[in-house]
Amino acid sequence: MTAQSRVIGGRPTLHTLAVPAGQTRSASKRFVARPVGALLALAAVQHVSPSPLRAETLVAVVEDVRGAPAGAEFMDYLAPGKVIRLGPADAIVLSYVRSCVRETIAAGTVTVGTQISTVDGGTVERAKVACDGGRLHLTPEQANTAGGTVLREARQPGAPQLMLHGASPVIDAEGGGTLRIERLDRQGERIEVNLSTEPLLRGRFYDFARQGRHLTAGGVYRASLGRRQIVFRVALAAKPGNGPIVGRLLRFPRAG
Repeated sequence: MTAQSRVIGGRPTLHTLAVPAGQTRSASKRFVARPVGALLALAAVQHVSPSPLRAETLVAVVEDVRGAPAGAEFMDYLAPGKVIRLGPADAIVLSYVRSCVRETIAAGTVTVGTQISTVDGGTVERAKVACDGGRLHLTPEQANTAGGTVLREARQPGAPQLMLHGASPVIDAEGGGTLRIERLDRQGERIEVNLSTEPLLRGRFYDFARQGRHLTAGGVYRASLGRRQIVFRVALAAKPGNGPIVGRLLRFPRAG
């Protein structure tokens, strides 16, 4: 039996499949992604109470929420086995870093898996998004030091450690300071941001899309924040602006 769920008031209607209790079904032929720009702007100015953002083993990211889901907030990092309880009017968008599956879930009880969620008593719609899940090799250590798209072939110093699939990164700037991004494969492109003077989502995420900024598709960059740094490549097909956060998220290693 089909059902319709409007994930955000005034936003495009999401056509989902009704899921009986204890079962999940996937509808991948049609997916209407909810724009995240309005939510990001709201999160930047609202105070959000602290919650654990860094999961012990990152498998999914909370990209969007509606209502007050119990067990997750916008931009939380999720580990396998995490349980999220959604009320009848609640909805959540999760993106998995290995499978590149983006789920829009309304109501029910959600149990986070390694590649998809189990949904009991709610509705779920799944779609593939651009990420490098097919080439990932995520260990718990890698999951805590890079945002989901760690390249297996990144072995030698200076080689890109991950691929971003959006030209407007979302930087996890935990700890603050001065963010520096320098292009390595071509001279002349350098960005420096004093994070203490910039609006940060949840007090730690700097979103290039919200600031109207972007990097160059195909470019190789080094980002640094204090003593932490990471080298990454922007995919040739990457576009500026909002897109699935799992394809734009950049996380730094913790300082040793």
